Amino acid sequence: MPNEELINQAEVIWNYLKLNHTLEKSDLIIVFGNPDIRTIEYASKLWLDGFAKWLMITGNEGLFTLLWRFDSRGKWQKPEAQIFKDIAVSQGVPEEKILLEEEATNTGENVTFSYQILEKLGLLDSVKTIILVQMPFMERRTYATFAKQWPGGMNQLDKVCVTSPAIDLMSYPNDDVGDLDKIMEMMVGCLQRVKNYPKLGFQIEQDIPDNVWNIGENLLSIGQY
Repeated sequence: MPNEELINQAEVIWNYLKLNHTLEKSDLIIVFGNPDIRTIEYASKLWLDGFAKWLMITGNEGLFTLLWRFDSRGKWQKPEAQIFKDIAVSQGVPEEKILLEEEATNTGENVTFSYQILEKLGLLDSVKTIILVQMPFMERRTYATFAKQWPGGMNQLDKVCVTSPAIDLMSYPNDDVGDLDKIMEMMVGCLQRVKNYPKLGFQIEQDIPDNVWNIGENLLSIGQY
């Protein structure tokens, strides 16, 4: 268990990685596959509350699912999208309102493959506002990836926002996602990608405050994260 000082530092990174967008009713919700079923439970509630006409679920098996599911409860036997679809239906979302993308293995593929599904179904022209749903510490990376890699370009959309289940850092660890040390390790990795991925063309550039970056470097230097 990290000590209080390390937890306080991790809170700074956690808060930076979340964007806290204000939600409005939209044409489409896209939930990105991951090992945390709370994200699909939250996305399903948004749909049931009338926030969108369609619920799209994207993902085969990403890195986090591969690592966390192997460490905790074992590998899922179906793609993330199928697992999440079953949960959404069990919560009351009609199957005919769910769009599935089952091949993506990273966030960029989540974005581009979802676009291709919408194009194939003839829905692109009717989708101008989108809500992205991810794990809390993946909000910033998800939005930055979408803004860079959406094939139609952000200028063809009226509004895109990102959201996640309202869970604080200390409440986030569970059997699905691992303990606090594991979460902190993933957060430090996300912060590194916020800085490095724009150079590779994967995400838009984003400002990282010096105090946030220095904390990330400190946690990285410890060797545990």
